[in-house]
Amino acid sequence: MSKLARSILFLSTLAAAAALSPAFAETIKYKANLSSADEVPPNDTGAKGTIEATYDSDAGTLSWSGSYSGLSGPAVAAHFHGPAAAGANAPPIVPVDASKSPFEGSAKITADQAKDFADGKVYFNVHTAKNKGGETRGQLTKE
Repeated sequence: MSKLARSILFLSTLAAAAALSPAFAETIKYKANLSSADEVPPNDTGAKGTIEATYDSDAGTLSWSGSYSGLSGPAVAAHFHGPAAAGANAPPIVPVDASKSPFEGSAKITADQAKDFADGKVYFNVHTAKNKGGETRGQLTKE
């Protein structure tokens, strides 16, 4: 076999292998600073916190860890909400057990939800009895 034929065969085999191999998984990191002033409408509790989230595109899994302080009372609920731009409200899309701070967890999310995270249209907030709509909130952005 000529050198040219071997090169063509090698390149053809390499191209076929690349076409048949699975896409590489992507890990995307997000972060938000939580503030009572960022709630819609804002409140004056002074509650604050942080949340970090990581999306694994291969597994379709979102993992998170966060903390908060200065709430007016115990946390009664916490969620990722979307799709919504900063300053707008949206329904919960992923519930979070944030009954204690710090907290962490993970969940499978849909491709549409992953796109909302990537587009900056997801926020996280913690709810209390005094502030049922949310006491501290932050819009997630890519790190």
